Amino acid sequence: MTIIVTDRDRRTSRTSPTLAARRRVVLCLNVATTLGLFAMMASLFTPMGITLAEAALLVCFALTLPWLSIGLWNSILGLLIDRRYRADAAVHVTPALARVSDDAPITARIAIVMPLRNEDPDASIARLRRLEAEIARSPWGRCFSYHVLSDTDDAGIATKEEASLAAWRRARPDARIHYRRRTENNGYKAGNIADFLHSTEGESDFFLPLDADSEMGAATVFRLIRVMQASPEIGMVQSLVIGLPSRSFFTRAFQFGMRHGMRAFTLGSAWWQGDCGPNWGHNVLIRTAPFKAQCMLPVLPGRGPLSGPILSHDQLEAVLIRRAGYEVRVIAEESESYEENPPSLVDFIRRELRWMNGNLQYLRLLGMRGLKPVSRIQLVLAILMYVSAPAWMAFILLGAGMVAFSTQMTTVPTTTGLVLFGIILTLSLSPKIMGLAQVLASPRRSDAYGGRVRVLLSGVAEIVLSMLTAPIVAFALTRFAIGLIFGQRIGWNAQQRSRARLEWGEAARVLWPQTLFGLALGLCFAVTAPWALIFGAPIVLALAGAIPIAVISSLPRLGQWSMRVGLFAIPEDRKSSASDAPTIHVTTV
Repeated sequence: MTIIVTDRDRRTSRTSPTLAARRRVVLCLNVATTLGLFAMMASLFTPMGITLAEAALLVCFALTLPWLSIGLWNSILGLLIDRRYRADAAVHVTPALARVSDDAPITARIAIVMPLRNEDPDASIARLRRLEAEIARSPWGRCFSYHVLSDTDDAGIATKEEASLAAWRRARPDARIHYRRRTENNGYKAGNIADFLHSTEGESDFFLPLDADSEMGAATVFRLIRVMQASPEIGMVQSLVIGLPSRSFFTRAFQFGMRHGMRAFTLGSAWWQGDCGPNWGHNVLIRTAPFKAQCMLPVLPGRGPLSGPILSHDQLEAVLIRRAGYEVRVIAEESESYEENPPSLVDFIRRELRWMNGNLQYLRLLGMRGLKPVSRIQLVLAILMYVSAPAWMAFILLGAGMVAFSTQMTTVPTTTGLVLFGIILTLSLSPKIMGLAQVLASPRRSDAYGGRVRVLLSGVAEIVLSMLTAPIVAFALTRFAIGLIFGQRIGWNAQQRSRARLEWGEAARVLWPQTLFGLALGLCFAVTAPWALIFGAPIVLALAGAIPIAVISSLPRLGQWSMRVGLFAIPEDRKSSASDAPTIHVTTV
């Protein structure tokens, strides 16, 4: 791929001394944490010498540490910055915000695009229509065009798409509304957008991709555009993406935890990543010309599972546009930028498998020429995020085997083991803990979530549920990783975005391996080393109970109860329901 770097790009791509110092601090903190935890684990085995099995266990443990450590320090830094700068925290980490005024005119040409593939067209296009109607009420409506980019191969759904677009055009004859359907899904979503950008309809200054489950408010869109207009050095900019109100118990719990986990984490990461920020693939404003010139994704050669079109296009596009000299920035604050989350644990796992396949493709791209060091680190972290789950499961298997067949494990001090277990558990929960601390420390934020007591109870309940579901998801990712070694690969199909409930039969078909493994692991511990259940009980119970956990967490009555009592409540719950309210307006919290 050709690299074109102009004189302006060379000037703006230099790292400031302040940002370089921040990165050195974060590097030292993470190296010290990782080495310290590794040394602590190794010390459990060194008195009698490290066997081959123990060395393998330590390797697996080491693979889980970088992601845990970066989560810890990003969230701690985010909490400290939030408490120090309060309302100006986002400006502190993204200085471009200081150049923007809320009444600055919109002068750029913006294309808002929504790629679809076999999605529910009524729900998806309705979201785009709401945004168009809100923008049309502003003075800037003529700056925007709207594009539905269909890769649908189901004739019935395609007919519905065309009917929805026709109805929209009739209702809004003055709006620039376009529909294009490809006959082949070449390059998946990234290929769909690439084809659009190289067409005459794709001519624009900026474009804003939305997923089928995306929802944005005009105020947030205008804010992103004003930042981009005032900052020619920025190639991508986005704010936090948060979950839409939901009736599903699982979804409400998941997005409650994700929202608090992302808030402090993203603020802390933006503090040191700076101009090398991430891209979440949707609800992000992108400068069209450099993206079109520099971010067209390669097709990875070969026939293996890590070959072919790139599934996880988002982070790769971010590092490519940064390579071209343009900044990638995150506005680390909540705004009117939303997405719909999976309605059940089974649907969440299916989404994770596709993301895992895509992220592991980055293994073949780490050697790309010209990438910034921080960009390369981001790709490594994206890989480790999904390597850590199989490493964790391998750690559990090796540990169970050593408990059953090795006498050395009996010499491990129980107190030291419990301390290490507690440290690792705290590290894994630190982003959520720091995010909850942000809310609990602010009366205004706490009130938006229904008060401190409700926030605290919801946080505890979500952590318990996430501890039950994490081993289930990790086991699924491990099975998929093993399948990748033997050539298994995943396609690009429509996601399940809404369902009344998860049926027992479907849960059993998907989660029976977790159940069998959990029962076998529990039996192994009970027969060979009952003391090991002190550490293994949470994992054994989660895996053995995978099917009922998945089904019960999707029960409509449980979701309705959580809504009634305010468990996992978010500020938007007070302003809309999951099925109505044409546009969601929310005060930034």
